[in-house]
Amino acid sequence: MDNSHFHLNLFNGQQIPRIGLGTWQCTADEVKEAVNAALETGYRHIDTAYLYQNEEAIGEVIQEWINSGKLKREELFITTKLPFTGNQPEKVEHFLKLSLENLKLEYVDLYLIHFPIGFRGEDDHDLFPRDDNGKLILDFDSNMITLWKAMESQVEAGRAKAIGLSNFNSHQIERIVQTSRIKPANLQVEMHAYFQQKRLRAYCKKHDIVICAYGPLGSKGRVDFSARYGIPKPQVADVLDDPVVAEIANAHMKTSAQVLLRHLIQLNVVVIPKSVSQSRIRENYEVFDFVLTANEMEKLSQLDKNNRTFIFDEYDGVPDHPEYPFIIPY
Repeated sequence: MDNSHFHLNLFNGQQIPRIGLGTWQCTADEVKEAVNAALETGYRHIDTAYLYQNEEAIGEVIQEWINSGKLKREELFITTKLPFTGNQPEKVEHFLKLSLENLKLEYVDLYLIHFPIGFRGEDDHDLFPRDDNGKLILDFDSNMITLWKAMESQVEAGRAKAIGLSNFNSHQIERIVQTSRIKPANLQVEMHAYFQQKRLRAYCKKHDIVICAYGPLGSKGRVDFSARYGIPKPQVADVLDDPVVAEIANAHMKTSAQVLLRHLIQLNVVVIPKSVSQSRIRENYEVFDFVLTANEMEKLSQLDKNNRTFIFDEYDGVPDHPEYPFIIPY
């Protein structure tokens, strides 16, 4: 791959930067500092979601940069997502308008359905609705086909340049592809050296769907986050500590994180590493000044353990829902 190429092309001609800033589990103050640091470093791709509850803080930083003349809106690529409680056709426009209001934007570059399973919330703030017994209220009536038609309407209305999916499996994507007028431009899923999703990558390539990897470094930050909120410690992938990765990093005088990101970039996968550390935000971006050899790429390919760690079982009842996406291999 030519090192001068910082973008991938979506099927509609849009260009998506190969690396973006992930913002999940960032507080408002953390995300302001992170987005400022990212923009100063050269990032132009910011990934967020209504569910993250940090869009407003991100919007403030974006507005400051645009108003000061430091960048133009068209230089940015902003992704946000429909919340689980928005998985009904009549709610899509409403939640996208709320996100646009938060982000202080007229449009987003990419709007994703966050998860194929919906929740039944009472209002815009009831993101994890529970009944009187404390059980999560799942939506068993949502229809992906009609939901997707509502997503298509957002493109036609100019509120989203492109639309896509997150955490969907190949069967679910196929149902949408076969009935869509505007096909998914992007699929955002967990992907890292221990979970390389080779069959899903091949499927998406066939349909010209660009993949974006969340958790590309194993998402170790979830351990601290869980401890902070008293949530059971999640399983994480220790890819950053892998000796094969370290050996390749030493050969290039790079860090293990940079090698892991570069590996996915050379597979034509977009990466959105999350960090609130200014030094790591800069480090994660310094992946365009070296190239992994074919032999190194093969060594990294062999690290695949099919080790999925984001299984959403912290949401009671979700793994038993008929649309649970991880019941099949890909």
